[in-house]
Amino acid sequence: MGVLSDLTKVTRLHGFDPVVLVLVVGGVMFVLGFAGCVGALRENICLLKFFCGAIVLIFTLELAAAVLAFLFQDWVRDRFKEFFENNIKSYRDDIDLQNLIDSLQKINHCCGAQGPDDWDLNIYFNCSTESKSREKCGVPFSCCVPDPAQKVVNTQCGYDIRAQKKNRWDNLIFTKGCIPALEAWLPRNIYIVAGAFIAISLLQIFGIFLARSLISDIEVVKAGHLF
Repeated sequence: MGVLSDLTKVTRLHGFDPVVLVLVVGGVMFVLGFAGCVGALRENICLLKFFCGAIVLIFTLELAAAVLAFLFQDWVRDRFKEFFENNIKSYRDDIDLQNLIDSLQKINHCCGAQGPDDWDLNIYFNCSTESKSREKCGVPFSCCVPDPAQKVVNTQCGYDIRAQKKNRWDNLIFTKGCIPALEAWLPRNIYIVAGAFIAISLLQIFGIFLARSLISDIEVVKAGHLF
């Protein structure tokens, strides 16, 4: 079943399966595509008005979500921190979850939510005296600074790292948390993000314009037949 079958466990949404959300989004896209195509081919004003109204609604919701995310940045940051910490606790419980976190840490050169010490939340990596794990006081291999000379990934490179003095960490592991790393990524790529948002918005506006134009043309033709 792959990653989708484990999304409930990964996202910790308390019984809500994100696969259902994927199916709902797919269903909405199918209905909109059907309404737009059939409405245009059959010159059906009702279907075209439905298509146009739905696109306007989606565009409004996207705009509202962007504005709310900007206004409530602290809330978004706290939710992402909670999400990341919950999944750190279950890092060894699911292979798809491991791959997700490892990819995120390697791509963004980060470790933990706010830093490497967040791995104390995991029973295998925490530094408590009760822990008998070989990974005690360590971090996953995805936190390690890659060695260009190594062609084979050393999956044990993070063992006992946090038992050493912190001034030695910089040469061995990524010390920046993934939340600060993502916050730093956004300003560096603001033009790409803004460009993608503008492109999607323009496509939606263009679709609304075409639908309204076609509706107007059909109404003019039908009005002409009445006289």
